[in-house]
Amino acid sequence: MSATLILLAAGGTGGHVFPAEALAGELIARGYRVALITDVRGKALGVTQAGLDLHVVPSAAMLGQGLLGRARAAVTLARGFLASRKLLKRLKPAVCVGFGGYPSVPPVLAAQRLGLPTVLHEQNSVLGRSNRLLLGRAKALVTSFAKTLALPPQTPPITWLGNPVRAAIASVPEFTLPQERFHILITGGSQGARVFGETIPSALAALPQVLRELLSVSHQVRADAVTAAQETYRAAGIKADCAPFFGDMAKRLTMAHLIIARAGASTVAELTAAGRPAILVPLPGSADDHQTVNARALSDHGAAWRVEQSELSNGGLTRRVTELLTNPAGLPRRRKPPVPSPNPMPPPASPTLC
Repeated sequence: MSATLILLAAGGTGGHVFPAEALAGELIARGYRVALITDVRGKALGVTQAGLDLHVVPSAAMLGQGLLGRARAAVTLARGFLASRKLLKRLKPAVCVGFGGYPSVPPVLAAQRLGLPTVLHEQNSVLGRSNRLLLGRAKALVTSFAKTLALPPQTPPITWLGNPVRAAIASVPEFTLPQERFHILITGGSQGARVFGETIPSALAALPQVLRELLSVSHQVRADAVTAAQETYRAAGIKADCAPFFGDMAKRLTMAHLIIARAGASTVAELTAAGRPAILVPLPGSADDHQTVNARALSDHGAAWRVEQSELSNGGLTRRVTELLTNPAGLPRRRKPPVPSPNPMPPPASPTLC
């Protein structure tokens, strides 16, 4: 008898795909078969979970750019829906789990139209627009934060379980204070952050020379800005490794004494799981300002520092890093999770779906 198949659907950024990958690993370990539907961007992230069946369908942002852009997006989403429906009829999954992002809409909607049970996972502290669209026909909603904003008056049963984190990240060793070099990891998420590449190298170059010589920087920067960022660090005498994407994030988190990052839900979850102090810079204009809410969930509990993007270039980041380099004893107080993690569900006696 074939094992039960569970279908996962996730948008094309790491914030949506990596939690899906984490769940896939757990389900496969428990004896389930797992398939993931994403878009071309999600495939490009290089999901490496053994035993995971990966499928790509057309997708686009529902809002689009202008009237013509929205029309094209609607056509692309319709194509994705038809492709997803055909795929689901062939795969015959027992349940579909959606992780948000526009690319999750076609497969989850197709599953709902075919009468399959669907579960939605919301990574952010504000319910995403894709999940809002799909929530009416979902059997359950799972949240990452104890309090999730923008919930409609009528919702399916809600369970707070947190955000799935990949096993390699969850296994990062305990934080230790710097002994020789002070390692800083800078990441703008799987898609990078242009402003990080334009401002942070200069902000760190403004540190006193004696502090610059202590630094070792790993900076995830957009491909078109790698050379400029590397040159700024080199001219300042800062040891730095700049690249568009780091595939060894667990290793770099292990080495890091401080992370400078956006406040996407997966970033917040991974920093919490790894127990690393962080400076969080919410993305201005993020949908419903969810990154600011995410960042506050940590900063309000003393688990991170929140810095506005405008402070990156006006000396605010330089001053903060200077304080930490000269008084690293304050780092451990900013690495604890704001709330205890909920107890995980025990594994089923057999790979059957409840």
